Amino acid sequence: MSRDRDFTAVGRALSTPARSMFVNLLMDGTHRPAGELARAAGVSASTASEHLGVLVDAGLLTCRTNGRHRYYALAGGDVATALESLGMLADAAPVSGYRRSRQAEYLATARFCYDHLAGRLGTRLTDAWVRSGWLAGRDELTLTDAGAAGLAEIGVDVDGAVTARRATTRACPDWTERRPHLAGALGSAVGTRFLDAGWVTRHRSGRGLDVTEAGRTLVRERWGIDLSAVGR
Repeated sequence: MSRDRDFTAVGRALSTPARSMFVNLLMDGTHRPAGELARAAGVSASTASEHLGVLVDAGLLTCRTNGRHRYYALAGGDVATALESLGMLADAAPVSGYRRSRQAEYLATARFCYDHLAGRLGTRLTDAWVRSGWLAGRDELTLTDAGAAGLAEIGVDVDGAVTARRATTRACPDWTERRPHLAGALGSAVGTRFLDAGWVTRHRSGRGLDVTEAGRTLVRERWGIDLSAVGR
């Protein structure tokens, strides 16, 4: 079997603005109904169905049915990582109007990249944890004993991340910040803890996150990360 990869099917699947919009909205690991995706992309339900079928056939999305409704999600963390990396090569989508501008700022400040924190929040946390010795490395991140103790102290399920059937830590390229953020089972555990503790909340539209006042205080006082001027 050839070691080369045929990218044409994936390229064709992503070749329309509506499909690009769909995968962008699903990058946060959520399941979204077809109707919501259609409205976001500004296309009819029948057109959205055709586009979503192409993405499912290409292995980029999965679909589950609940009664009369179909819910779509990315096909897994590997797909999210590939798309996040591809985002570093792609042009930014044009932004027009105040609402779109605010959504773009939310994405840049804090968002989920599938199941882990990304944007300024994700990269700055990763940088701070490398500086403090909680993580070792840069292109390949490793959890240290000090990191395990420190993250457990703030309620992150470190033991669960270490024993998970996936890589504990992984450096995921961040397409808005152009440097890595923490992914893998530990990145997922951190994201879960930030949500459960109310340090971040999902924004009511799009995939951006609101960093709450408690979250801003936490990252400022513990790791010297100042998000006060962004993401509001």
